[in-house]
Amino acid sequence: MDVLSTANALGALLGAASSVLGVARPGLGLPAGAPVTAGVRVYVRAYAVRAVPLGLATAAAVLAGDPATARALLLVSGAAQVGDSAIGFRQRNLGMGCGAGALAVLHLATAWWSARWAGWWA
Repeated sequence: MDVLSTANALGALLGAASSVLGVARPGLGLPAGAPVTAGVRVYVRAYAVRAVPLGLATAAAVLAGDPATARALLLVSGAAQVGDSAIGFRQRNLGMGCGAGALAVLHLATAWWSARWAGWWA
């Protein structure tokens, strides 16, 4: 299996898993000492019900080897990770900012690469 496909699938699954971790420990994305309120709990659950299916669908499409579908899902996942990265940096959560930023670069660069070099993904 191609290394880039595997990296993207694992990255998509990591993004989904981090949202599940956020449900289990809602304070992880907050600045140190910030209270975990009912609103925070609702937000992490709402985030997870979107992130898990998107991560699973992206991983499945990448591993299935369908370039058009994988490219589309990598673009959507990459855009979501850009947003997650921005939120992480705004919250001064370096792990979230850098981790999501790295996944954004991976997903978006792979989508670009696969469009540029159509046919490499087989």
